[in-house]
Amino acid sequence: MESPILPAIIRFRASANSFLSQFEPLVLFFAPLVTFLIAQIVQSLIQVVHEKGFKATLIGFVMTLAKLVPGVKRYIDAEKQKVVEKLQSSGKSQRDGWRTELPGSGLGNRVIEQMKAEKQKDAAWQGKCSGTVYIGGNESEGHFSLINEACSMFAHTNPLHLDVFKSVVRFEAEVVGMTAALLGSKDKASGGQVCGNMTSGGTESILLAVKSSRDYMKTKKNITCPEMIIPESAHSAYDKAAQYFKIKLWRVPVNKAFQADVKAIKRYINKNTIMIVGSAPGFPHGIIDPIEELGELALRHGICLHVDLCLGGFVLPFARKLGYPIPPFDFCVQGVTSISADVHKYGLAPKGTSIVLYRNHDIRKLLTKTFDPCLKQHQFVAVTEWSGGLYVSPTIAGSRPGSLIAGAWAAMLSLGQEGYLEHTREIMEASKRLQKGVNEIPELFIIGRPDMTIVAFGSNVIDIFEVNDMLSSKGWHLNPLQRPNSIHICVTLQHVPMVDDFLKDLNDSVQIVKENPGPVSGGMAPIYGAAGKIPDRGMVNELLVDYMDNTC
Repeated sequence: MESPILPAIIRFRASANSFLSQFEPLVLFFAPLVTFLIAQIVQSLIQVVHEKGFKATLIGFVMTLAKLVPGVKRYIDAEKQKVVEKLQSSGKSQRDGWRTELPGSGLGNRVIEQMKAEKQKDAAWQGKCSGTVYIGGNESEGHFSLINEACSMFAHTNPLHLDVFKSVVRFEAEVVGMTAALLGSKDKASGGQVCGNMTSGGTESILLAVKSSRDYMKTKKNITCPEMIIPESAHSAYDKAAQYFKIKLWRVPVNKAFQADVKAIKRYINKNTIMIVGSAPGFPHGIIDPIEELGELALRHGICLHVDLCLGGFVLPFARKLGYPIPPFDFCVQGVTSISADVHKYGLAPKGTSIVLYRNHDIRKLLTKTFDPCLKQHQFVAVTEWSGGLYVSPTIAGSRPGSLIAGAWAAMLSLGQEGYLEHTREIMEASKRLQKGVNEIPELFIIGRPDMTIVAFGSNVIDIFEVNDMLSSKGWHLNPLQRPNSIHICVTLQHVPMVDDFLKDLNDSVQIVKENPGPVSGGMAPIYGAAGKIPDRGMVNELLVDYMDNTC
């Protein structure tokens, strides 16, 4: 019996050929290509809308079209340059007189006198800068002198040469070990395998943690299109890591308490997710994210969780001992795979010292029985085929300053637990006094409930950026924030004797702005206000890049 399928196919073929015969051959050739191209454009558009939202996509499209109009782009570029020059205060004139080549004859010891003269031009930072300088007292005495002497003793050293500078190699291992012990390495829940390295700062620590997590998840789950999810309060170093290491970044709004929104983060997790992020505390508002909940989420989905303790690493362990209600934040939390902690902040070490820690060695380095030169080595870089010899480096930098490692080691050993406890008591009490004082100014409100030593505040009555400019005119250097518009002060030992002075100047500034609203001459409020209102964030991005390009 003949199958009915074959005649049906023949009839369909004849019908299709008859229908297509009315079209030109070139039309038939190009139609699929055009259709494919349109499909690609639509897919890309859908992806952009998904990533940026419909409003941001539409604004970006309109601005791109507007720049095509003759004269519009030229006008926009001219206005951007005005803003850039405003950001630089005096435009390019500040670079006038800067050296562009070596002097014919060396200055010898006279260079020290010239350095002292240049230093006099720096801002008066003692007690008036948010964060910035964490060590108390005068820079020519006390703890300053101790770490300066330690650094000078080892200014010539480089831990890249393991066999030569054995002292700084030991110092680094001990700084890492002591920091890890503060952050849960001795707790049974940590697994007893915590390891890490010193880096140049919190950004490098975060970069290494992200890179190691990416490569670890490639080995563990074969993820080739990595994505990571962070709360919008997370440090901008994650944006840098995403750009450097080709990772898709999702920034998720925080909850009403300005903490990482665990439910919102969960909605973004997919098969390509390599890691999520929490901060203890977050830089903008000094609020600790729900690390335990994030840890449970990471464990459930088999992904990494990095905790940014760059600010809290040398405060929270001691604040807990002092009786402050500090929630779990370190390797005692199951699911935490890596931590970054800055020694050069509240660890009171010289600038340029931070720590990256991992729960175990598997995350930090690749474990494989067969050598494959294409495989990533997680954090480490090992080179076997270089004519210069065998090479291995643990961090982004090759050569590293042993002086800073020695300074960090000296700082930690000189202070000990008792020293850190006393300093933590001082800065926590100062921050509480500061919070109380801000709350007593009716025009201001504090953002969320700060857990540590950062106090962020805004206003529904006056322009908070104008208040910041007025404070700047009084010598204070605070950090402007956005979403919501606010400013914060990061309390250090420098501020302990200055709290009352700050509150007086803050109250005076608020009253002046309230009675005389409008931008302060030479202030930055118009810039921050405009940046917050510019709907095209790409333009704000361009402003920042142009500013940096003209500055360095």
